[in-house]
Amino acid sequence: MIDIQQIREDSQEVIARYRIRNFDASDLVNRIKTLDARRRQIQQELDNTLAEANAKARQIGELFKTGKGNEAQALKSQSAELKKKSKQLQEELDAAANELQELMTNLPMLPHPSVPAGNTEADNLVVREEGEQPRLADGAKPHWELASEHGLIDFAAGTKVTGAGFPIYTGKGAALQRALIAFFLDEAGKAGYTEVQPPLLVNAASAYGTGQLPDKDGQMYRIPEDDLYLIPTSEVPVTNIFRDTILEEDVLPVKYTAYSVCFRREAGSYGKDVRGLNRLHQFDKVEIVQVVHPEKSYAALDEMVEYVAGLLQKLDLPFRVARLCGGDLGFAAALTYDMEVYSAGQKRWLEVSSISNFETYQAQRMKLRFRRAEGKNQLAHTLNGSALALPRVMAALLENNQTPDGIKIPRVLHKYTGFEYI
Repeated sequence: MIDIQQIREDSQEVIARYRIRNFDASDLVNRIKTLDARRRQIQQELDNTLAEANAKARQIGELFKTGKGNEAQALKSQSAELKKKSKQLQEELDAAANELQELMTNLPMLPHPSVPAGNTEADNLVVREEGEQPRLADGAKPHWELASEHGLIDFAAGTKVTGAGFPIYTGKGAALQRALIAFFLDEAGKAGYTEVQPPLLVNAASAYGTGQLPDKDGQMYRIPEDDLYLIPTSEVPVTNIFRDTILEEDVLPVKYTAYSVCFRREAGSYGKDVRGLNRLHQFDKVEIVQVVHPEKSYAALDEMVEYVAGLLQKLDLPFRVARLCGGDLGFAAALTYDMEVYSAGQKRWLEVSSISNFETYQAQRMKLRFRRAEGKNQLAHTLNGSALALPRVMAALLENNQTPDGIKIPRVLHKYTGFEYI
């Protein structure tokens, strides 16, 4: 949620910046501005009424002390009217505040000035490309055929047990999954991230805090009996550890990492892009999260991009980095970089990580603040990124490393897998 002060100070600038997202905010911003003015007017009237009521109460007390009971009784009726008026004003204030809060939640995060204009992922700006794309022999196969041939993933059994998008990893496929998770967690620990093991279910307040609700309500699995949600990413429980928290300035940045299973409905997904591991309803991911000082958040974003690039380099995967355009930017993000690996078997780029700076969007919702050295509280900035999501990493590893002798495992994983070839 953006700071309403930005709308008060320059609503036209806010509206103009939202156009980068292809979002027409003019009507909504003007309604917010009008309602905010009304709320502040009610607040002022309430403050004046309460001040008058307190003054009357003191006056009545003094009259009783000095034996002027009749005069005190006369003022009590005025005091009662003031109490009645203040109650009515408080109700109006609460209603206006709730309505304002509802309107504000419909505004996405303001995009960073560096966000390029555009409508779809085709308009994203590739800012870096690294690594040589593998040249495979004729007859090279996509990962779903390799997985079936080598007994690594049983897609049919997963569909039978649960449904499409819930694969069952078997044998060396399961071992490779476990190896990747351990490798990613170990690397995060070396980079200064504290490992946590979060719940896989969160309440609505947590989903609201990080921006999944109400924006992505239809993409989350919900358990209505308990009003809980299966997490789409460990970003949600990890970041919400700091909900309603005031951190000391000297503890920033806070850096956490977590492995979790992730659940996404992926409603509306179909076609060739969802074959095999390309798009799943359940998948494994290691996440990195930072809570940082606002003045250092974009340096932290660059650091996180470099960190994830380092993981891909160690896995010998060719990759590119794309800065998302306004139309492809997530609702809560101010700036996002997608990390994509080249899939030689499919001859296409696959997204394996999104790394985002949310500035104060999540902190505003979660009331996540830090106490400055001079004692003043300020909203922190939050960032997160996949480091990494496993399905497409595994797809690229299988496809890019297929040889006549089998599938070659990257050297950094040997100590985790216990084997060098599949």
